[in-house]
Amino acid sequence: MKKLFFKSLCLVGISAMLLGCGNKKKAAQAAAAAAEQARLDSLKRIEMIQKAADAEVMMKLLEDEPVFDIATNLGTIKVKLYKKTPLHRANFERLALTGYYDGLLFHRVINGFMIQGGDPLTRDTSMVAKYGTGGPDYTVPAEFVPEYKHKKGALAAARKGDAANPLRESSGSQFYIVQDEQACSQLDGAYTVYGETVEGLDVIDKIARVATNNRDLPLSPVRILSVTLDEVSRPKAAPADTTKAE
Repeated sequence: MKKLFFKSLCLVGISAMLLGCGNKKKAAQAAAAAAEQARLDSLKRIEMIQKAADAEVMMKLLEDEPVFDIATNLGTIKVKLYKKTPLHRANFERLALTGYYDGLLFHRVINGFMIQGGDPLTRDTSMVAKYGTGGPDYTVPAEFVPEYKHKKGALAAARKGDAANPLRESSGSQFYIVQDEQACSQLDGAYTVYGETVEGLDVIDKIARVATNNRDLPLSPVRILSVTLDEVSRPKAAPADTTKAE
């Protein structure tokens, strides 16, 4: 009986030692993983700081109405930014040149109206219930220019409704592109139009025609692969664009 008791104690002791070793190993692995994640986060911050600095240099070299290519998995839409909406123009330039839009979805698509994208939450499928609510922690003051209308292909800024946003300030990143001029004309003077499509009206129609659910979200993702400066607007001897999709 004593021998059996002693053996039991030994087994308990060995189990405890093994458990302790296992816990220490798991703790060491967790610490190593945390350290590696911190290293990657630091590198990411450094990369973003460099991209932001490069973007500021590039922006100083751009013409008054630069053209950007919104490349999607359904084709490319070329948009020209307007000079009379400088705040929106600069904001779009900065976001595009730093790769902010790359990988995002057109999360709201209404055939016979418009297509909308630019929400960073759309990178995460677990956030689908919140698509349309994301963006940077700032808004852009409204810039209503009477001559800039919601014509087909117009590039405009999305925003919160008047009740929550009486100054009609624009989202920091979300934008929409007009598909149907007649349906969107009611938005003139209420939403900032800051650019227009110069090529790719057929792509807008193609995106608008995709099947959607009851929240206007395409059933098959319509993804922005990249938003890059078009060759026609690239300054001579400009810094290399590092944000293009590989």
